[in-house]
Amino acid sequence: MRTPNFIILYVDRPEASGAFYTKLLGRQPVETSPTFVMFVLDNGFKLGLWSRHSAKPAATSSGGGAELVLAVETPGAVDATHAEWAGRGLNILQAPADMDFGRTFVALDPDNHRLRVYCLDEAAATQS
Repeated sequence: MRTPNFIILYVDRPEASGAFYTKLLGRQPVETSPTFVMFVLDNGFKLGLWSRHSAKPAATSSGGGAELVLAVETPGAVDATHAEWAGRGLNILQAPADMDFGRTFVALDPDNHRLRVYCLDEAAATQS
């Protein structure tokens, strides 16, 4: 079975976006060039940041059409991550809120890609 293990976000300036994600993820990229930066996360998932100006075929979309989702263990960790990111100056699109699936908030990266942090409410998940 084919399993997705890699996402590419098209960015304006890969090196600047790479610096942003280095701080956000707390790790260094495994590959860096003027047009592409890649991170490999602990679970093997890869995050690529590719220059929208050099992608072939041309990338015609910009940020906001999808979300990069980060799971945390507790609702308190959602709030703590929100406070940390707001303190770093990230644009917060949605303040922490309790939704039908759990506690969550949404921030934007420098290219307006949505970053959702959430903690799944196990009770709500088993009811759906």
